[in-house]
Amino acid sequence: MALPTLTPEQRAEALAKAAEARKARSELLASIKSGKESIDSVLNRAKEDKTVGKTKVTQLLKAVPGLGAVKVAALLEQTGIDPDRRAAGLGERQREALINALK
Repeated sequence: MALPTLTPEQRAEALAKAAEARKARSELLASIKSGKESIDSVLNRAKEDKTVGKTKVTQLLKAVPGLGAVKVAALLEQTGIDPDRRAAGLGERQREALINALK
């Protein structure tokens, strides 16, 4: 499948949109890391907030202080969540299991 040909204006617009999304995601992860936001509140708004919804659960969990790659992998395996799952793709039971496992 070939990529669509974009005009220079469309390309610039797409690049700006992507940069904005990366900035928003970076701010979200920084707020989790600093403790301003809890992982439960972030996961609970994943369906409404596009920035949260499109972020991988693994990335969100690694931003939690005290959780590294090994603990996150074990947590995801324990709760039965695919490591490539995005936050908006979590089911209600998966989200609850993840929040309860973090307590």
